[in-house]
Amino acid sequence: MKINFSYTDRFENRHHGSTKAQIEAMLDALNVSSIDELIDQTVPSSIRLKNELKLPNSRSEYRFLKKFKKLASQNELYKTYIGMGYNDCITPGVILRNVLENPGWYTAYTPYQAEIAQGRLEALINFQTMVTDLTGMELANASLLDEATAAAEAMTMFWSTRKGKKKQAVKFFVSESIFPQTKAVLETRAVPLGIELIVGDPEQTSIDDAFFGAIIQYPDDNGAVIDWTSWIGGLKQKDIQIVVAADLLSLALLTPPGEMGADVVVGTSQRFGVPMGYGGPHAAFFATKESYKRQIPGRIIGLSVDVHGNEAYRMALQTREQHIRREKATSNICTAQVLLAVIAGFYAVYHGEEGVRAIASRVHGLTRVLDLSLEKLGFKQLNKYYFDTLKIKVDDIKLLKAIAENEKINFRYFNDNTVGISLNETAGLKDLVNIVKVFEQLSEVDNDGEHLIEEYEINWPASLVRKSAYLTHPVFKKYHTEHEMLRYLKKLENKDLSLAHSMISLGSCTMKLNATAEMIPVTWDEFGKLHPFVPVAQAKAYDQMLNSLNKWLCEITGFASISFQPNSGAQGEYAGLMVIRAFHEANGEANRDVVLIPSSAHGTNPASAVMAGMKVVIVACDERGNIDFLDLKSKVQEHKENLAGLMVTYPSTHGVFEEGITDICKLIHENGGQVYMDGANMNAQVGLTSPANIGADVCHLNLHKTFCIPHGGGGPGMGPIGVAEHLKPYLAGHPVIEDETKKGAPVSAAPYGSASILPISYAYIAMMGGEGLTNATKMAILNANYIKSRLEVHYPILYSGAQGRCAHEMIVDFRQFKHSVGIEVEDIAKRLMDYGFHAPTVSFPVAGTLMIEPTESETKEELDRFCDALIAIREEIKEIEDGGADRENNVLKNAPHTADTVISSDWDKPYSREKAVYPIASLRFNKFWPSVGRIDSAYGDRNLYCSCIPVAEYQEELPV
Repeated sequence: MKINFSYTDRFENRHHGSTKAQIEAMLDALNVSSIDELIDQTVPSSIRLKNELKLPNSRSEYRFLKKFKKLASQNELYKTYIGMGYNDCITPGVILRNVLENPGWYTAYTPYQAEIAQGRLEALINFQTMVTDLTGMELANASLLDEATAAAEAMTMFWSTRKGKKKQAVKFFVSESIFPQTKAVLETRAVPLGIELIVGDPEQTSIDDAFFGAIIQYPDDNGAVIDWTSWIGGLKQKDIQIVVAADLLSLALLTPPGEMGADVVVGTSQRFGVPMGYGGPHAAFFATKESYKRQIPGRIIGLSVDVHGNEAYRMALQTREQHIRREKATSNICTAQVLLAVIAGFYAVYHGEEGVRAIASRVHGLTRVLDLSLEKLGFKQLNKYYFDTLKIKVDDIKLLKAIAENEKINFRYFNDNTVGISLNETAGLKDLVNIVKVFEQLSEVDNDGEHLIEEYEINWPASLVRKSAYLTHPVFKKYHTEHEMLRYLKKLENKDLSLAHSMISLGSCTMKLNATAEMIPVTWDEFGKLHPFVPVAQAKAYDQMLNSLNKWLCEITGFASISFQPNSGAQGEYAGLMVIRAFHEANGEANRDVVLIPSSAHGTNPASAVMAGMKVVIVACDERGNIDFLDLKSKVQEHKENLAGLMVTYPSTHGVFEEGITDICKLIHENGGQVYMDGANMNAQVGLTSPANIGADVCHLNLHKTFCIPHGGGGPGMGPIGVAEHLKPYLAGHPVIEDETKKGAPVSAAPYGSASILPISYAYIAMMGGEGLTNATKMAILNANYIKSRLEVHYPILYSGAQGRCAHEMIVDFRQFKHSVGIEVEDIAKRLMDYGFHAPTVSFPVAGTLMIEPTESETKEELDRFCDALIAIREEIKEIEDGGADRENNVLKNAPHTADTVISSDWDKPYSREKAVYPIASLRFNKFWPSVGRIDSAYGDRNLYCSCIPVAEYQEELPV
């Protein structure tokens, strides 16, 4: 036997789904001789790249991980007590292994198809309940991006809901003792809206009727705990709305802000089991009063019922309001931090009230011991009352810093010769000994080694001591052993369909393979345990990775620089528009505030534009889904003196490579505008064309789409922006970690957004290499056109390019069936569940359609299985058309069918049980069962309940 030395374990071969034979079969079906011939028919030659991508050679998974581990070791893990909203914590092993590292949880999509997402939805209800309990509020959403942006969302919610005389109020008070990153993001958000921020001492500033709102930190930036009850009460008498940014763990011991009169409480749940990760991702929380239920930003999970009267969860109320309200939307929030909110909620489930209180008590107790110990050494502590943070006066802060860093300890250093020390869940007596030893070297007190105080008493006044109960629901009492917790996690996981089950062909959302080799580094301590504000010298691996990723993404996009700060796609839109705004202002053209947006655009586009202080003008699309060039020229001419730019998605939201895109960009530039490209469809560009080559000036990249970061059940995501050379000076800076190359307004709490998930995209690019990435784009286009070729015989396909090809996605039209037999696109989406599939994107960008996007990682076998399902559904519709099935009582109207329904002795459907649940024979051996029947959405909105209902109430309130 000869040994084959030519074989290489190319990662590209693992990433792409189909074999060579399967690819040839698909090409035959498309009547082309090669994949390059298909690409020539699909992508306009005028925008094709002339050269191949200059990226590192591809690497095998084993060799990449070995080399990357070596790089990761350059991050230095000091004991860090910086605080500022980021604290080291312990992720319970059962949650780490079975949620954070489990593709059953992290590869699921946003729960728009609630019947096959009941596990995640229940986990999010747990999160919402935890937040409302601890904050003392009535309602919480299912998480936001980070604490700073959550605070900004609260401010803008108050701004948009001003009534009566308050309509004239433009001032918003910001406590000077709020975290600096939160203050900076508030400033960024306030300017475009015309909000005047007044920063000062809450107890010294006169806050009158010219103010509509205010925000304070609890405990504050110094670590001080203050009873704000009377201060809040005084402002409420003036009809001023109050936001409290609170530490969630502290609320296990401290009086919650809701009991002090707060209207909104925001913060981060990071220290509930989520690694710091150099800044993210973490689930921010947003809790408010019932009266704000229709204005609260983001997603709310609510309880409803299915057609059988069983309880079922769903996303409630204003889900993705920007798709409906567009430029009138009050928020551009399109996502949540679901995976992280799930972890935080499970942390509370695992520990329960007793455990969370014990953790908080231990943290405070150690802080009190440290305070008394340092006092014995002669150091003055400046916070009268505190939870976990001391502020210590020292004579020589530079010397202290040198001593501490020599001992591999990070404190927070203020400019007034004070040092902040924030303790956390991981701290122990040994850590206190080491901290005290640092201070001993500055002390003149001879301690004889007796530096630790062993006993202490909480010295808070009674008004600050929490008396109300929390985490009282049975879910927070039942699962404290690992065995029971493991079974609970698995029970919920089994209710959710993810990429572990089948392809999820969501148009515009690009549910790609999240390879295990890409995911492994995310939970390495070297990346997970780093505080975002440590000295840069301690984060050399992050620095090198960010520089390489910046360089690679610039090569892919054609741009000059990348900002990694935006931590979602919509956040990237906003950041990009703020860069354009700053550019025009710097050129003395602040009047340029009109943004042109095609009617087909994603709803976040106009919402983001309004947030950036822009005026939105809609441009029509023609019958082929392209931008109507004549209408565009007319709108450009009308607004040329004030034209800020154009927002465009490419390929278009209709799934077409528009032939005239370069002429469109040229027209905008000739009239003084900038071109912003929405990067949602970059999976059809990489290696073939690029935003800069097409003519864009700025583009955001959905790393959770094209570059393989998983969707996490509805978050996390990353939306970095790339910019042309002339826009580089306006990229987002940061108030804590300064970068001379980036001077723009910050948009997120952390300098590099959700930095700990960037290794995923880094790994993807490094292992694929330039050729592999280009082939991925080609394969995505091949797979989409193959599906199109199979389905267009049975359904109308709405749009295609000049030569009849789609890009990487297509829109399949089902509107005719509503008129002919009463079947709606929702019926088809629910019926797909019976076939084991998550529906493609429903009714976007065209109502009554499905937008289908397969990715390059799906095999021809899986593509055929999906096509077979839709073709079989077409036959089921034909049965109604021919009169063989009832118009109202049929397999589509009754879908999805649960196991409970088909084994019931009361089966009364005019079709067989087999037809209901085994419409294709292969399903008998591989069946995913929806856990509930079709959910009554209207009931859930009429009877809004967004937290865990006490068990006794379930029996009384749910219909029989």
